[in-house]
Amino acid sequence: MARAAKRAVYARAPAARMASGTRAVRDSSETFVPALPWLGGEGVDKAAGAEKRAEQIVASNSGLLRDMAIEVVPLRRAGEPGLLVRSSTRVGAIPLLSPVTGRADFGLIVEPRFSWSSAGDMLAGTGFRVVPDLLSLPELPQSERRVPPWVLSSVVLTRLTALLDSMQRRFVVTETDLRAPRGQVDWERYATSRFAVGRALEVPSRFPDLRDDEKLRGAIHWVVRRHRDALLGQTAAGVVVRRLLEVCDQLLSRLSGSAPRMPDQRSRREWSGRSVSPRVFREGIQAMDWTIDERGLAGLSDLSGLAWRMDMEVFFEAWVEAIADVAARRLGARLRTGRRQETRVPLDWRPPSAGSQRSLLPDLVIERDDVVLVLDAKYKRHAEEIERLGWSGTSDALREHHRNDVLQALAYSTLFSAPRTVACLVYPATMGTWKRLADHQRIATRATVRSGSRHVELALLAVPLSGQREELASAIEALLKTAV
Repeated sequence: MARAAKRAVYARAPAARMASGTRAVRDSSETFVPALPWLGGEGVDKAAGAEKRAEQIVASNSGLLRDMAIEVVPLRRAGEPGLLVRSSTRVGAIPLLSPVTGRADFGLIVEPRFSWSSAGDMLAGTGFRVVPDLLSLPELPQSERRVPPWVLSSVVLTRLTALLDSMQRRFVVTETDLRAPRGQVDWERYATSRFAVGRALEVPSRFPDLRDDEKLRGAIHWVVRRHRDALLGQTAAGVVVRRLLEVCDQLLSRLSGSAPRMPDQRSRREWSGRSVSPRVFREGIQAMDWTIDERGLAGLSDLSGLAWRMDMEVFFEAWVEAIADVAARRLGARLRTGRRQETRVPLDWRPPSAGSQRSLLPDLVIERDDVVLVLDAKYKRHAEEIERLGWSGTSDALREHHRNDVLQALAYSTLFSAPRTVACLVYPATMGTWKRLADHQRIATRATVRSGSRHVELALLAVPLSGQREELASAIEALLKTAV
């Protein structure tokens, strides 16, 4: 049957609005999701109907799935129709449009492959260098509270901090009594109600005064208090909530001169309608609107949730950066980061038009006069797989990927001329795997590479996806302090 004919037949089918419209999978995984319990079916052969709906929902949402780096393949497993979902390192939540109704009747959530409590520790440990991106997409249907509420608070508070940092004072027309005339003076009122009764030093004046936007500051104050009250009920989530409460207290201290006040609709329309405003202003106003309207990140509300995403590769790199920052400060070394473009080294192609990659960008570089440590964070399972199976037991694909990682790290080592250079690949590990490696003193595995007079060290470092960065920094310190 032609594709157009299929669509015409399918469009007449009734909507499949299930009581539970979302499904969740883990990142970097392959998951089979049965179609019938999720999408429903119709007619005598409900399995065949569910299979058709599975095909159509993939076709209707191909762009959204591609943006989330998710591959979804309709197939049957043991005779049961379903969707094979292959996720990447990108986590988040997206609505899925029903090919029947054209509405966001379904949703898909990709969770971190480690627990959200660990993600919270890491988010707080990074100093909220990385927070989820909110997407301009329809809200998800019932999201089953799959993401803890503090995730939205982390986004909102980060945006409000940036908004407060960027706020500029503005001129406001002020009317008050002054000891000396200023601006436009109401001399008639001065003569009749001030000077005539012995109040000669009270001059009624009207003038433009450079002040903070008190109405906006009051609205920010009100929103921060709302989040602080909500976070006080989530202290069982651990360190991340305590850190967010600290952020709230810091913001409240900065806003202490402004009374908290829920903004009215007129003010909200004025702020949202400003034709020329920086991105940080628009995002801050949007974050306040989420709080005022009581909408939530997917997983925070029984009714709906905002679509979002976060790249775990970037998140893991920020976690390693936070740990490296502690180690560098302890050793009096300098830390440069690729996140801030501080480590970029251009490649000089001849001729320039014939070149491919234009520069090298190591993730992190720790420098002292006598040693340089280059850290390349890789959000891959290599550390756990090699530890579990041994090098001989790993797959050919994993070996090839690992070889490419090693070559990249060695390429970075050629960028520096310090007496001693250490190129280190950093892989994530669960806390259980990391503790086993620590018991056998195998958190870091090291080798040397000699080429003439040049001496380069190669290291493989496992970093747990949880824990305190102060404790974990000792492994990076050891790489800097002691040569192989």
